[in-house]
Amino acid sequence: MKSAWKLFFLFAAVFALAFGAERLLVPHVVPIGLGDEPQPPWSVEIAFVLRAIELMSAAVAIISLVLMLLAWARQLMQRRAH
Repeated sequence: MKSAWKLFFLFAAVFALAFGAERLLVPHVVPIGLGDEPQPPWSVEIAFVLRAIELMSAAVAIISLVLMLLAWARQLMQRRAH
């Protein structure tokens, strides 16, 4: 269980860093190049990469949390069965 918590907190920290970096480096930039508002290509690319990192790290953190909760529930059910 300790390794699962480490995994969760690691990817939660990666998510927080990517989220903060996106807000700091490219505020008000949508990671999709829109034709209405011309934006520099470098800012769109950075926003896209940071958003991808955010989404992947959030998914891993959520999956690890769900697996930890399922393992905890399984242990609880086994204790009650004995």
